[in-house]
Amino acid sequence: MSLLVRINLVLGAALAIFGVVLGYCCWEILEANAKREVTREAALMMDSALATRTYTSMEILPLLAERMKTEFLPQTVPFYAATQNFLKLREQHPAYLYKEATLNPTNPRDRAADWEGDLIQQFRSDPATHEITGERDTPRGRALYLARPIRAESECLGCHSAASSAPATLIARYGSDNGFGWELNEIVGAHVVSVPLAGAMASAEATFHAIVTAIAAVLITLLAIVNGVVYFLVVRPIRRMAGAAEEISSGNRTAAEISASSSSELAMLAQSFNRLRTSLEKAMKLLEP
Repeated sequence: MSLLVRINLVLGAALAIFGVVLGYCCWEILEANAKREVTREAALMMDSALATRTYTSMEILPLLAERMKTEFLPQTVPFYAATQNFLKLREQHPAYLYKEATLNPTNPRDRAADWEGDLIQQFRSDPATHEITGERDTPRGRALYLARPIRAESECLGCHSAASSAPATLIARYGSDNGFGWELNEIVGAHVVSVPLAGAMASAEATFHAIVTAIAAVLITLLAIVNGVVYFLVVRPIRRMAGAAEEISSGNRTAAEISASSSSELAMLAQSFNRLRTSLEKAMKLLEP
């Protein structure tokens, strides 16, 4: 196996390992950035839903307070307003989800699913927890979720403390079986936002493929440059010296001297070889009759 081939094997293996490690690090960074971006998107959606709730409570409910005495209007309920607003958004973006998941809701639509119930229990087990994020599989693919607790505040108890004290219009619409028994500051549910990861991950993969292609091009170019440098500075001079040594060993005294114009180690070797050749030629002349 030639010297150049051995150098290529060692250098190629080193560059391949370097490329794999660099590619892995790039993917980890891109994946983490994609998930951070999706988390920011989920937080923005959550804040938008909470803003809708606040607007409904402060702007809409006072305007319809008199009418509420004779007719229950769910549009005045912050839960309902935020959910309905998001349902309109889902018509264009069906993979996105916002839900005010509750263990004991007035409207059965808001009842927590199993995984949402687990989130609520986590908030109940640790009241100091203000936010939970994670990932889950959905029929539309992998999604990132963000959840925040729902606490029963004083204005909630007018409708949810006991059926006997709830507005008659609410009982007439939803009945007296669900949505009651809440206590002040009790964690009764969770605001849950679910955002698909597919778009962000596809973008990260496209960027990763571009980076890998660029890394491969750079490493191949580097390997070609190193090959050229090694060949012209090391391999070719050694081959010349080997050829000259072969000629001299065959008895050819007219072999040209090896050029040694530089001050590198190979040049020093060439000078030593030329001196050895001259000394050998003189010794052979002395032995001639």
